Amino acid sequence: MQNTDSESIFVKAKQFSFLFYLLKWLLLSTLIGLLAGTASAFFLVSLDWLTNWRENHLWIIAFLPLAGLAIGLSYHYWGSDVVKGNNLILEEFHSPTKVIPLKMAPLVLLGTLATHLFGGSAGREGTAVQMGAAISDQFSKFFRLNENDRKTLLIIGISAGFAAVFGTPLAGAVFALEVLVLKKFKTDAVFPSLIAAFIADFTCLAWNVTHSTYHIPMVPDLGISNLLWAIFAGIVFGLCAWFFSTSMHLWTNLFKKWIKYAPLRPMIGGIFIALAVYFMGHTKYIGLGIPIIESAFSEDLNSYDFLLKILFTSFTIGAGFKGGEVTPLFFIGATLGNALVWFVPLPVALLAGMGLAAVFSGATNTPIACTIMGMELFGVESAVFIGIACIVSYFFSGHHGIYSSQSKSQFKKIIYDRLKLRI
Repeated sequence: MQNTDSESIFVKAKQFSFLFYLLKWLLLSTLIGLLAGTASAFFLVSLDWLTNWRENHLWIIAFLPLAGLAIGLSYHYWGSDVVKGNNLILEEFHSPTKVIPLKMAPLVLLGTLATHLFGGSAGREGTAVQMGAAISDQFSKFFRLNENDRKTLLIIGISAGFAAVFGTPLAGAVFALEVLVLKKFKTDAVFPSLIAAFIADFTCLAWNVTHSTYHIPMVPDLGISNLLWAIFAGIVFGLCAWFFSTSMHLWTNLFKKWIKYAPLRPMIGGIFIALAVYFMGHTKYIGLGIPIIESAFSEDLNSYDFLLKILFTSFTIGAGFKGGEVTPLFFIGATLGNALVWFVPLPVALLAGMGLAAVFSGATNTPIACTIMGMELFGVESAVFIGIACIVSYFFSGHHGIYSSQSKSQFKKIIYDRLKLRI
């Protein structure tokens, strides 16, 4: 009789613990999703308006060096503890020291808007992720959460920011788990991450924010020949991701080596970017480049577009301007896929879609999230081709991605050692 009573108490305690877990993370995920979704909506609307204004007033690009100086000074005097951006979030996840300062959100927001208004080449995911993480981490202080729960909060913040800015909640949830936890998947964070991602996406849509849409009208049968071409394309996309990551770290190190006073780095970088835009006579390779991404699915583009976008974006980020790398990676991957159509016998829209997801996969070491993102953006019909490209790109993109503080994948290292790959 005593054993039965003990078992009953144990079962009830376990049920109560599970119910408490659900209620706690449902509440926190909903709150963070609402806040991050609203912040991302404001950011996207502002970014769209500023981009349109810049394109109608191109003279403002001449003031990019001054904007760079302002960004550099703001981080030098007020944001030295958050200047690492996404890398700070990764470091706090793996080696927690203190709550991420809330000032990270307004600093990166204003810095990114200034970067785009005055003509830098950057993305937007970094801003949304940093805002989401900075907002979510404040709850660890208010609720006095332990270290494990704080890690879950950071995952929630990243998933909410990513989902809201791209309109891909499933990919956002998995991206947060995958980019932070390469060694061991954090299963207890799956539910909160999914809830936050969907709430953030719905919140962003409720503010009448629209996302870019892409269409792959034809997907060929997956025969042996097409499979081999997909693998080949994945290798090319992976090498491209490696080249982008290497270029970005190269420019960052060069600026730090030759310009010791940090606020001068984006100012001097801005001079070169503004002059390059002036002499080229167009703004094709600055900003997000969404019109070019959309064109890559149906039109013939220059075969060198992806190379120039790599140069502009890696130089912009390396100089110290703010934003992100993902949308430029979309540009690079889609235009590279567009160029591959000349000798890869796959439909141009499919190659552009494969490149969009696969270069992102290789640069961030997130093949699962990128495959899911491809299905959310293009439909499940192209899932096999997208998945092959993302996985192959992941293995051919080298040990390091765009996030220098990202924990290395042990599985990837084992494969490299077995195959003696030294990319």
